Amino acid sequence: LSKEDAVLSILFFFPEINDGEGHPSSSHQALKGTSKWATSLENLLEDPEGVKRFREFLKKEFSEENVLFWLACEEFKKTQGKKQMQEKAKEIYMTFLSSKASSQVNVEGQSRLSETILETPHPLMFQKLQDQIFNLMKYDSYSRFLKSDIFLNQKKSEEQEENSPEAQTAAKRASRIYNT
Repeated sequence: LSKEDAVLSILFFFPEINDGEGHPSSSHQALKGTSKWATSLENLLEDPEGVKRFREFLKKEFSEENVLFWLACEEFKKTQGKKQMQEKAKEIYMTFLSSKASSQVNVEGQSRLSETILETPHPLMFQKLQDQIFNLMKYDSYSRFLKSDIFLNQKKSEEQEENSPEAQTAAKRASRIYNT
């Protein structure tokens, strides 16, 4: 499998990962967009647009497999039914963890993993490896992402939208409605 084929097969098994489109965002805080992304990697990964931009950045750094693995593990935890769990667990293993994986992630203990664990899958079977990848992203890629052109251009674009006459007019209309 080529790296592209592996990514496509993961996206087939985990369509929710694609680019985050359609994901419900759990942003009930006042911060939005880049302001929220800058507060934590967790907040970034909860926002579909944040995931899309972070993937774009990681692709340029040749480490997109890290976020794809993390997202695949998140979706795997929600999988119901032994048969579906076995299929998704095998897909994760073959795409990210096997010695022949085309989008292999670099995690400790990987060499001890074997296909035999795929016979009896459970929702948290990849948790330790997922945590390692999360920490790798948090302490390495994430800080570089916050300094990247992708992030800074998105932030600039958001600020221009907020300061546009249309946005200010809409805000004034909204304040009039709520202040009557």
